[in-house]
Amino acid sequence: MARRFNTLDVFTTTPLAGNPLAVVRDADGLDDGAMQRIAREFNLSETVFLLPPRDPVNTARARIFTPSRELPFAGHPTIGAAVLIGLTEAQGLMQSQDILIALEEEIGLISCTVGYDRNGIARASFALPKLPAPTGQAGQSLFIAQALGLDESDIGFGQHMPTIFSAGNPFCFVPVATRAAMSRAKPDAALWHAAFGHMERGACYLYTRECVAPDHHFHARMFAPGLGIAEDPATGSAVAAFAGVLMAHDKPADGAHMFMIEQGYEMGRPSLISLGLDVLDGKLMEASIGGSAVMVQEGTLRL
Repeated sequence: MARRFNTLDVFTTTPLAGNPLAVVRDADGLDDGAMQRIAREFNLSETVFLLPPRDPVNTARARIFTPSRELPFAGHPTIGAAVLIGLTEAQGLMQSQDILIALEEEIGLISCTVGYDRNGIARASFALPKLPAPTGQAGQSLFIAQALGLDESDIGFGQHMPTIFSAGNPFCFVPVATRAAMSRAKPDAALWHAAFGHMERGACYLYTRECVAPDHHFHARMFAPGLGIAEDPATGSAVAAFAGVLMAHDKPADGAHMFMIEQGYEMGRPSLISLGLDVLDGKLMEASIGGSAVMVQEGTLRL
């Protein structure tokens, strides 16, 4: 059977930057094993499979696979799939207004707003289906530093120290004092378990306030060898959980806040993710993820 697919670069306005994503548009009838094999064939950080929605009022059901396993939620697949549906199913309507795409993911229903930015590039945003929460204690800074090929003195700045948060997928968030230290980070497989073995999947997200662009707020890298991802150029689900890190350490004032997070520069795939926070009485009431996506390829799987 011929099944249509597209690839997009997500969290970028430029092809061959950002985080590449494959979307199989005709996934009905594929079983779990077939989806996993196809994701392994694409060998991108994630592949999305679009299926008919369980509830016909929604747009589609989306299942997300890394090369090694299924995820209940991920940010760049959600943004990319929503943009693709908008471009292929409602491009005419998008010329005059933003549209709503309702995706059924394993974590729950995600409503995405899709439209064009002022430069005519498609972008999407969505409110988090699950607010971030701490999910355990991070390991010792010394072990974390050693697993990342850094010095213990490179870990931490201000009130920020390593923490673990999840908004669907758990990450160990590691504050790094300088961008120079970030550029030196190189995971050591032999020491990884000692630092992150107590975590499910052992994904690690490094961040620093020193950015490449002066109007950005954080510079980041993400390593997840347990997911089959050596390094990820843009990690929406980590940015979603990062909202919890900001609430815990920076305690933003009541009101609306927007943070721009750059990632992927060390890989030659610069990416930009927006993180919105809505704070009331010192508590996070809502958080959102946003970014652009550009179409790169279209083709047919013959399975």
